[in-house]
Amino acid sequence: MNLGLNGKVAFVMAGSKGLGKAVALKLAEEGAKVAIVAHNPSNLEIAKKEIESKTGNSVLTMIADVTKEPEVKGAIDEAVKHFGTIHILFTNAGGPLSGGFFDFKPEDYLKAVELNLMSTIYTVYAVVPYMKEQKWGRIVASTSISVKQPLDNLILSNVSRAGVVAFIKSVSNALAPFGITANSVAPGYTMTERVVSLLKARVEHEGILFEEAEKAMVGSIPMGRVGTVHEFSSTVAFLCSESASYITGVTLPIDGGFIKGV
Repeated sequence: MNLGLNGKVAFVMAGSKGLGKAVALKLAEEGAKVAIVAHNPSNLEIAKKEIESKTGNSVLTMIADVTKEPEVKGAIDEAVKHFGTIHILFTNAGGPLSGGFFDFKPEDYLKAVELNLMSTIYTVYAVVPYMKEQKWGRIVASTSISVKQPLDNLILSNVSRAGVVAFIKSVSNALAPFGITANSVAPGYTMTERVVSLLKARVEHEGILFEEAEKAMVGSIPMGRVGTVHEFSSTVAFLCSESASYITGVTLPIDGGFIKGV
């Protein structure tokens, strides 16, 4: 299936590893020119070499703290200077610390909101002028299944990511007349370093074996396994495609059936 992404410019946040890197790779495979931003220079260089070797497309890398608006805007400006514009935005950031209500103080929520919600707001405001001018754009925000079904030991994520969904749904209405779609994806447990860290946190918190924690996680997924980064990135690529031009304002779970709500 031709997704119509050849020559499009994609800006991928947290693109040096995990879900972000998988999305950057998939978009590059579809012919997009990719700019990735992250805070770790060594991980960025590794991701750049991997994507370029697999796709033959050059990758622009930038170091930035996505919780700081000037750094986000600087990265967007650099990508536009290099490629001329931005057609696709994939917003993404590392997850907040795991824990429940009694593990945190109010100021911890502010940090989580800065990481997940404000980073999304900063980038959307920075790229929309270019999308508006060309009357074409795709915005996909990565959130979590917690926006549909809050998770007990991830209260900071539950709160901060729900705000992302509300923001994306709101802006989708404003941007639709300009040929810009804005959607959220809600990944379930996907085999990344983040999931491994969550399992280790559960082991420490509950005093169980790693294998027991993993079995309990898979037991809540009707498909009986965690997802792959390829499954996630392929879904994101479709939402960025020409074929998804009439889909906007949705929050799409990619979770193997984990979410129990209708």
